[in-house]
Amino acid sequence: QVQLVESGGGLVQPGGSLRLSCAASGIMFTFYDTGWYRQTPGKQRELVAGISVSGSTNYADSAKGRFTISRDNAKKTVYLQMNSLKPEDTAVYYCNAIRTVNLREYSYWGQGTQVTVSS
Repeated sequence: QVQLVESGGGLVQPGGSLRLSCAASGIMFTFYDTGWYRQTPGKQRELVAGISVSGSTNYADSAKGRFTISRDNAKKTVYLQMNSLKPEDTAVYYCNAIRTVNLREYSYWGQGTQVTVSS
């Protein structure tokens, strides 16, 4: 059974930091590209940051310079370090693991973790 379990969300003041973690089980983690997405009510889920199996990263413009994505393949965990948080970063954050094998896509999501940035 595949599971992605996020943790690390919570309430933080503007300018503060949080570190999200996503622990995977049931998949060969090293073969999956991973990413963090976020969603607010009434809006589509959007990519925040991604990290490939080779370690290359990409970020949404809103995350550049403030967020850092990383992964630890030995721990099957992907992280999102979020600094200089803003109220507009408030959202449910989801991690995703995805790979394509023989044209078939395997995509898994965590249950989400709430991040609230407020004074």
